[in-house]
Amino acid sequence: MTNPASPYTSGYAPVRGLRLYYEMYGAREGVPLVLFHGGGSTIDSTFGRLLPLIAGRRVLAIEERGHGRSSDLDQPFTFDSSADDAAALLGHLHMEQADLFGFSNGASVALQVAIRHPGLVRKLIFASSITKRSGAPEQLWRFLDGADFSHMPQALKDAFLAVNPDEARLRSMHDKDAARMRAFADVPGEALQAIRARTLILAGDRDVTLPEHAIEIARLIPGARLLLLPAGHGDYMGEASAQPAIRGYPALTARLIEGFLDGE
Repeated sequence: MTNPASPYTSGYAPVRGLRLYYEMYGAREGVPLVLFHGGGSTIDSTFGRLLPLIAGRRVLAIEERGHGRSSDLDQPFTFDSSADDAAALLGHLHMEQADLFGFSNGASVALQVAIRHPGLVRKLIFASSITKRSGAPEQLWRFLDGADFSHMPQALKDAFLAVNPDEARLRSMHDKDAARMRAFADVPGEALQAIRARTLILAGDRDVTLPEHAIEIARLIPGARLLLLPAGHGDYMGEASAQPAIRGYPALTARLIEGFLDGE
């Protein structure tokens, strides 16, 4: 997928034993919006259609450890460790506070940044993810129990290889992402109730996230808002492996997101 929006800078940050890849878009000042892509993904495969629509603001997009251009360590993936990587990157870039937008597994990473590093987070968009196993259909867990590299969407394989031609790294990323989800542990309700960042819960009505779970999260996080769209997983933003988006859907989603970020 070609990304019409071009970063004004990109590079690798030496944090926590990693070379973490990042791109910066749009304005040079203001509270940055940090983007966390989904599992098995890259910046472009998750946000390629949305980024040109929000790149008028200050945007920082990160590739998680072991994904795309970022290096990896001989460790399992965890949401906690990736959250600490992101916090270290913000420190490296001298960003004292940020808004976070995480999609799918990236939402779980962003949530852990808000829990583990609350002073860094002004606003949080938690999109198409869960905080407990019962928040997703049972068939998701059955699928993950038998997850195999052959099941990975070709669009995500192609997106990874477009920025990193190492097929062994691609397979390693898939296997670690699948293992992380198989080991998914519920986030305690008290941790959600302690979040002080203004939060938007975003999901589709036919998403991995059950609608009733999205409502539950919105009720647990103090003052959280809920945006439930008629869409499947990532359809509303044109994610690479999603169903073809309704014409204009990413633009509508971008306006709704910016309204939340710019509101009181």
